[in-house]
Amino acid sequence: MLISFKANDIEKAVQSLDKNGVDLLMKYIYKDFEIPFDNSNTVLLQWHEKALAAGGVGSIVRVLTAQRTV
Repeated sequence: MLISFKANDIEKAVQSLDKNGVDLLMKYIYKDFEIPFDNSNTVLLQWHEKALAAGGVGSIVRVLTAQRTV
């Protein structure tokens, strides 16, 4: 679960992913944005910031235009 990570560990986790991993992470981030709970959006925005830095805008475009979702 993404919200169980400590804020300091998020960047290291994202940096360990390849391009496809970052895209998959973005899919999960956007999926979790659909059903927020208990301050999850704050943590998800931190994940989104790090994933965007790693994958660029192209990652967002690939996720939003993908046929398959998570």
